[in-house]
Amino acid sequence: MSQKRSIFEDVSDSAPKEAPKAVGVIDQGGGGARRGIRAWLIVLFAMVVVMIVVGGLTRLTESGLSITEWRPVTGAMPPMRDVEWQAEFDKYKAIDQWRIDNQWMELSDFKQIYWWEWGHRQIGRVIGLVWAVGFLGFAATRKIPTGWTGRLILIGALGGLQGAVGWWMVASGVTSGQEVTTVASYRLATHLGLAFVILGFIGWYILLLGRSERDLMQARRGKEAKLFSMSTGLMHMAFLQIFLGALVAGIDAGRSFVDWPLMAGQVFPPDAFEISPVWKNFFENAGLVQFIHRFWGYLLVIFAVVVWRAGRGSAHKTTQFAFNSVMAAIAIQLLLGIFTVLYAAPVHIAILHQLSAIVVWSLILRARFLSHYPVTRSIREG
Repeated sequence: MSQKRSIFEDVSDSAPKEAPKAVGVIDQGGGGARRGIRAWLIVLFAMVVVMIVVGGLTRLTESGLSITEWRPVTGAMPPMRDVEWQAEFDKYKAIDQWRIDNQWMELSDFKQIYWWEWGHRQIGRVIGLVWAVGFLGFAATRKIPTGWTGRLILIGALGGLQGAVGWWMVASGVTSGQEVTTVASYRLATHLGLAFVILGFIGWYILLLGRSERDLMQARRGKEAKLFSMSTGLMHMAFLQIFLGALVAGIDAGRSFVDWPLMAGQVFPPDAFEISPVWKNFFENAGLVQFIHRFWGYLLVIFAVVVWRAGRGSAHKTTQFAFNSVMAAIAIQLLLGIFTVLYAAPVHIAILHQLSAIVVWSLILRARFLSHYPVTRSIREG
């Protein structure tokens, strides 16, 4: 007696032959050591975060001008003998910061600020070395996926540019007879801004390499264009707020007005345009610079709420959660900003405020990525 056969059963007499796999455009980008490169980029991302935090501590401890020369190679070796330490201290004594602010310092005091700046520069050197070894290794073994060579070179180029910008910043404060005791605030803001740009590129590449090219291509069909556009705007607003925060830090404006929500009992700070010419007030007037930072922060929070509400309407749970995380991080950052003002920017709160900015920046990037490449769920999953 014959058995019933399923209508889905293969009725051919011979076993089906496996069709040759065609390598299309989508699959070509999936070659190479995607996991290895992603792990390498994660290490670089973590190192840049450490670099930003140590840079913030270097500024808060007023250590940034302790090394008065730019020696990218030979500067990797710190002073080892007493005579070398004294030579470095003598160079520092020749600049305005020591003459005006730090004549009280002994050699032991100088060593403390020197180690902060040396450590900051050393981390930069190590980041450059990790990038070079990783890139050359992947390139030599032909493990870089199609279309990724230029992206990885861009990270290295931006890192090199950051080193040059760092010295350009320090050089503005290494002066004698000009009554300058700090670096130029706009140069500090440029230095920090570029660090966040580098962090942004690395973070975006990590997100891209976390999924296959085929998956990204399919996910892009579900792109939520309006949400992507709004999150892009939020990213730009957050970047400008970070830049403004660096301007505040560059002139210690955070310690000039320690009341909130008013400033010296007023909505608008007094003497906001006392410096001549007028344009200098936007960079050097503590009251005006802090007011702009506060005002832009309020606008950022308002727009973040608008974007968050739009994100809650996403068709994808993962995207919704990403925008919830952004809103929570921005709320925490707002509170940290207020505490920083009320307590006159103590080191531990100020550096936490800067670290929180990194978290906000990273979460905005992730939410933006997911609005462009949403993670879809199958019917069975939900």
